Amino acid sequence: MEKRVEKALENRGKGYNCCQAVACAYCDLVGMDEQTMFRVAEGFGAGMGDMEGTCGAVAGTVLLAGLKNSDGNLASPGTKGSTYRFTKKILQEFREKNGSAVCKDLKGMESGKMLCSCEECVADAAALAEEVLFAEQV
Repeated sequence: MEKRVEKALENRGKGYNCCQAVACAYCDLVGMDEQTMFRVAEGFGAGMGDMEGTCGAVAGTVLLAGLKNSDGNLASPGTKGSTYRFTKKILQEFREKNGSAVCKDLKGMESGKMLCSCEECVADAAALAEEVLFAEQV
């Protein structure tokens, strides 16, 4: 587990946004090359670009949930419910640990009190990816 969390933190250190850092650390486990994952995840950083939305690191883990769990059946999707359960668990556990899943709240933009640094968010979201999505694979 530690190696993937470390990889996510290493990605962040290379300039990946929080979503890219987490999602790219697991791209091989969902059958996507890193460059494609990097491009797909780019718009989810900084709380969807304006710090008002969900933390990018959490968004990266949710992105992975869909890639791991979706049946990809365009004619008759059958996995939305189970993917939503993964998403709910990820968000609940992240909120419990950090007090919010909204970027500006985590950074204390309005309150002046930072709840979690970007690096901590990346580490926590990556750990949740392992715990909730990939426990049997890593």
